Amino acid sequence: MPADMPARTPAGTSADIADVRRFRERLGLPGFVDVHTHFMPHQVLRKVWGYFDALGPLTGGIEWPIRYRHEEDERAALLREFGVRAFTAMLYPHKPGMARWLNEWAAGFARRTPDCLHTSTFFPEAGAEEYVAEALDAGARVFKAHVQVGAYDPADPLLDRTWGLLAEAGTPVVVHCGSGPAPGKHTGPGPVGRVLARHPRLRLVVAHLGMPEYEDFLGLAERYAEVRLDTTMAFTGFGERLAAFPRRALPRLADLGDKVLLGSDFPNIPYPYGEQLHALERLGLGDAWLRSVCHDNGAKLFGIR
Repeated sequence: MPADMPARTPAGTSADIADVRRFRERLGLPGFVDVHTHFMPHQVLRKVWGYFDALGPLTGGIEWPIRYRHEEDERAALLREFGVRAFTAMLYPHKPGMARWLNEWAAGFARRTPDCLHTSTFFPEAGAEEYVAEALDAGARVFKAHVQVGAYDPADPLLDRTWGLLAEAGTPVVVHCGSGPAPGKHTGPGPVGRVLARHPRLRLVVAHLGMPEYEDFLGLAERYAEVRLDTTMAFTGFGERLAAFPRRALPRLADLGDKVLLGSDFPNIPYPYGEQLHALERLGLGDAWLRSVCHDNGAKLFGIR
């Protein structure tokens, strides 16, 4: 597509756009900062979509149809139509030797997509600290780690210097470390808790509010000043079917309002983008809390004016 030609938004999304726009206007938001969206190389994303297409057996038979299965430029255009001011390219390796290549792709994507927060990743392997340092030098603003898919212990000694480097840089790391939708050998609060005990200044963002170990991960956010949580899929009808958030923990979530960030999992969601927003609204924690979660907390974390 020529550089001067705007990307078109996908057909059939006008109702989704209108719904999100009404939500944004009601709250008087300048837009959204979504810290959990996925952009990755075409061949990798197709494999991820294939995983979700076959996910029923791993989710107790609950199907997971991808709602926004569009081309890359259409997906970015749709986020802009929603009013998302900044988003991420959450990508992650599932084996050694893959992270550096993903980081090279993500750097190129960030260059051609100014509203994407330059995202990078890593894996427990020799050389991880070096390519993470290279990514930071290249302008990476957020990292993604997926303990479940990578099937690794985040406290692996091969990652210790990498975690230390990221803690020193103050760069946020969005980590899928909860045991949803299916548990892994190293998921849950224990392994990542060992990382935080060693690197207490690490800016860790727990994906999916730590689903399903919500209360344990709330505890980590209460204990460590730089630990945050993203809302990805939490409280939606689909997310509640997978793992309901305990309502007794809502006061704790309200108290952590400055440490909760909007995440959506776009495009890999089986419902309209606005469902995540309305699910947060239904909690009844107030408009000020909603504004902080949907925009202000992310804007502050990433210095977005």
